[in-house]
Amino acid sequence: MTLDFFPSRTLTLYLAKMFSLRILAVLVMLVLVLMMLDLLSTSGEILAVPGNSEAELWLYASLRVPLLIQRFLPYSVLLATIITLVTLNQNSEVIAMKAAGLSAHQVLAPLIMTALVVALGSFAFNERIVTRSAAQLNVWEKSEFGALPQTPETSGVIYLDDGPNILTARSYDSSGPAPTLRDVTYYRFSPSGEITQQSDADLAIRGANGWAMQNPRIFTVGTASVAQPLELVVAPDVTPQQVELASVDPTAQPLWQLDDSIAAYKAAGRDADELEANYWHKISGPLSAVLMPILGAVAGFGLARSGQLFVRALIGMALGFAYFVIDNAALAMGNFGGYPPFLAAWAPFFLFLLIGETVLVRTEE
Repeated sequence: MTLDFFPSRTLTLYLAKMFSLRILAVLVMLVLVLMMLDLLSTSGEILAVPGNSEAELWLYASLRVPLLIQRFLPYSVLLATIITLVTLNQNSEVIAMKAAGLSAHQVLAPLIMTALVVALGSFAFNERIVTRSAAQLNVWEKSEFGALPQTPETSGVIYLDDGPNILTARSYDSSGPAPTLRDVTYYRFSPSGEITQQSDADLAIRGANGWAMQNPRIFTVGTASVAQPLELVVAPDVTPQQVELASVDPTAQPLWQLDDSIAAYKAAGRDADELEANYWHKISGPLSAVLMPILGAVAGFGLARSGQLFVRALIGMALGFAYFVIDNAALAMGNFGGYPPFLAAWAPFFLFLLIGETVLVRTEE
């Protein structure tokens, strides 16, 4: 066994190129299949909107594909690891490398470094491309695939308490002369908790005394009457800052912007556990690609003629998919406050790093 971490330059480039091509092939296959299935279930809803055509289907695909790449890139690295190592094992290349004095870690080193490059690229892609696609797609879905808002600062659905009453809106826009809410509904409640009045309006503009609903339709429950004044001012205590905090979507904000949102949540005295868990997961999520060569390494060793190669591939696949299951469960627990946010994002990563290293060392080193 040599003290060098990498094998020779030629072998390193050979393994890295083989691994990279398989990652790309698996990713393209997964994204194409999943995108087609997604379109089968969504295209009818998109085309049902008057004015939508094939162009809107392409727009939906262009917004959805980055989200699919973000989600399934680690899966692609896992499957590419197993395919690459099984191929090397069947061709007796792993045996040749080990006979030349390379350890299991040296055989995996080019794959791990390739996965690290993929993880760094995935992080940059997520923060620059995926966040914008997620923000635009969320707004479009909330508008039921109608006309997309022109401003990029439009946020998602808002639900806020105004004392005993409730203010809801489909979107918020802070880019104009005054902050505005669209598709607004304001519910007035009695002291016993029953709805006494419901007011609906397409637009509400923030003024000095509250949110001015334009041409509202006011339904009073007690008298079953409907009124339609030119303007109705509601929710004087609901500030634009509260609306912005209520509409924060961690998947649609880059890391640096999410950090500001977390600070604003804490300054307002609100629970920021969900945002913090997603903040740390923006780093640990892409980095999970580095784990995949270690978890799938069991598929690359052992004699191909022993009849256990398929079993080893299944074990590697099971370890990888177990990581994704536990990672999603831990993140969900972190969102609900069951785990500290940092632990929710990083505990599965380090747990499976130890499991993968233990399996590798015990079986091959």
